[in-house]
Amino acid sequence: MNRRQMIGSSAGVAAVTALGVPSASALASEVSEKTKLKGNIRHSVSQWCYGSIPLEEFAKACVDMGLESIELLGEKDWATVKKFGLKCAVGYATDYGIPKGFNRIANHAKLITDFEGMIPKAAEAGIPNLICFSGNREGQNDNVGMINCAIGLRKLMPLAEKHGVTIIMELLNSYGHADYQCDKTAWGAALCEMVGSDRFKLLYDIYHMQIMEGNVIDTLKKNIKYIGHIHTGGVPGRNELDETQELYYPAIMKALVETGYKGFVGQEFVPKQPDKLESLRKSVLICDV
Repeated sequence: MNRRQMIGSSAGVAAVTALGVPSASALASEVSEKTKLKGNIRHSVSQWCYGSIPLEEFAKACVDMGLESIELLGEKDWATVKKFGLKCAVGYATDYGIPKGFNRIANHAKLITDFEGMIPKAAEAGIPNLICFSGNREGQNDNVGMINCAIGLRKLMPLAEKHGVTIIMELLNSYGHADYQCDKTAWGAALCEMVGSDRFKLLYDIYHMQIMEGNVIDTLKKNIKYIGHIHTGGVPGRNELDETQELYYPAIMKALVETGYKGFVGQEFVPKQPDKLESLRKSVLICDV
């Protein structure tokens, strides 16, 4: 029996309790009793960063830490987090990955079918956002890619507006995600103007945009009307939001609150510390201004 199996078993729980060592969920619960979140930031977390933790166990820990959402979940997992009183701030609508997006007309038939099928389901389940991607350039001109994205996304806007679901396109760095087209805030903002609906916005990933363009606070302030969701991550490395990285998240979060932003902030760093839940707790507190 390995450590996880031991802690997960009833005998293991008894043994751990006898030793005076709390389980991960018990530790998170104990911490939450000592910590009160301020309520200015709507805290969420990307599930894929904690994929080694069963979703139900992870959901319990997130509740204990005061988080409001676990995000980037497919339809099959929406009911699980809802059972724990959590939201899913961002859902998936298609099995197309990051390289294949709206910038190619050839992709539109599947993408539009997938999103049209998922938008009503998301609305019924209380999922506010569905994520989409531009796709890779593959030699395509950025203006052509933007026009193609707008053509496809405009077809979805009447249904998105009817159901109150926002389609958000993620800004990614085009080094780690080589050749990705929506890699600058200005390009994404121009696409928002072209689509022309409040139900299409950007997922501003702070980690990715620090790599591509920096100037995070000023960019957020100038483009907040185009931003529907936020992701975090330490730079360099996409790890914890601590003293080892170059961004000072309390200042970024304070500036975000001052803009009047009411969306979610999703923790999307990859923990490198052994206690992943403790890393998450600390990063949430760093962002809780």
